[in-house]
Amino acid sequence: MKVPAGSFVADGETVSVTVRAARLGDEAEILRMIRALADFEREPDAVEATEAMIGRALFADGAHVHAHIAERDGQAVGLALWFLNYSTWTGKPGLYLEDLFVDPSERRSGVARALMTALAQEAQARGCARMDWAVLDWNEEAMRFYRRIGARRSEGWQPWRLEADGIARLAAGEA
Repeated sequence: MKVPAGSFVADGETVSVTVRAARLGDEAEILRMIRALADFEREPDAVEATEAMIGRALFADGAHVHAHIAERDGQAVGLALWFLNYSTWTGKPGLYLEDLFVDPSERRSGVARALMTALAQEAQARGCARMDWAVLDWNEEAMRFYRRIGARRSEGWQPWRLEADGIARLAAGEA
C-alpha cells in the first residue's frame, strides 16, 4: 500500500500526522509533554527541567540533545527526545531514545509509529548501528508496540544509574 508523505498506516487506516525536528519556540510544548510523561510514569513531581533548560539543551550551539515533534492539524501531539551514543563494538554511533510521549487522546492512532519511523530515518541518515531505549517493566502496552515494530528486549543487560548525590560523592572521592 502506497502511503502519502506525512501519513502512516495504523490498524489498516491511513493517518495524517506531521513529524518534524523540534525548533526554537517549541520549549513550552516539549515541557508540557515531558510533564505529562512524568505523570504517566507515576512521577508527577520529578520534573525539574524548565523551558530555558530545554532551550539550551536542544538549541544552543553544539547541542547534543535532539527532539522530534508529531503534529496533527498544527497541534503538538507527540514527542521523541533523543541523543547519540557510541558503540565501541560496531564503531558506529547509536541513537538513544530518552523519551517517547504521545498525548492520551492520540494513542493508538499512529503517532508513536510516525515518531519511531522518523527516528529510524534519522538513525539511518547518521549511520547509526542501532537504536536503544528503556521501557518501564509495567508498561505492557508500550512493550507490545515495540515488538510490533520489530524491537526486542535487550537480554543480559541491566540498567544502572548514578544520580546527582552519588555523582557528587564520587567526584569528591567520598564513594
